[in-house]
Amino acid sequence: MKFTSAMIVVQDMEKSRKFYENLLNQKVLLDLGANVSYEGFALMDFKRWMEFLEKEESDFSFLKSNVYELYFEIDDYDNFIEKLNNFKDFEVEIAHKTKEFPWGQRVIRFYDPDNHMVEVGESLESVANKFHSDGMSVEEIAKRMGIPEENVVNLVNI
Repeated sequence: MKFTSAMIVVQDMEKSRKFYENLLNQKVLLDLGANVSYEGFALMDFKRWMEFLEKEESDFSFLKSNVYELYFEIDDYDNFIEKLNNFKDFEVEIAHKTKEFPWGQRVIRFYDPDNHMVEVGESLESVANKFHSDGMSVEEIAKRMGIPEENVVNLVNI
């Protein structure tokens, strides 16, 4: 068995597409109207999803939910934050402002139009390269990031 994709059920396909395509730069792989696929995940129209499950819209007793989030990485984190702050299609609710983890990676979490949590983090490659351009050695970067030196060598553009 092979995992191929996560599916996110959405109330307003047009609004969700604006969020994922315009804000998060996701490219459509397949558009079936009620189902739109991107790399690693897909959006499914809520009404169509309920039809597939043969459930009435008012019957939510079958839903069992766990906490999860969608995680994206980006090399130019600062540019993304500027884009997020200036996103005009609709207001995006922020779960928390930028946090920097001890290993140097910055992340922000916010909600999509259906309140699915989304995290955007600075790619580890960009973190390692930032440290390298600041003059840190491979050994120092490995120690700061908590990863083996060979991983740093693979991440850093030397």
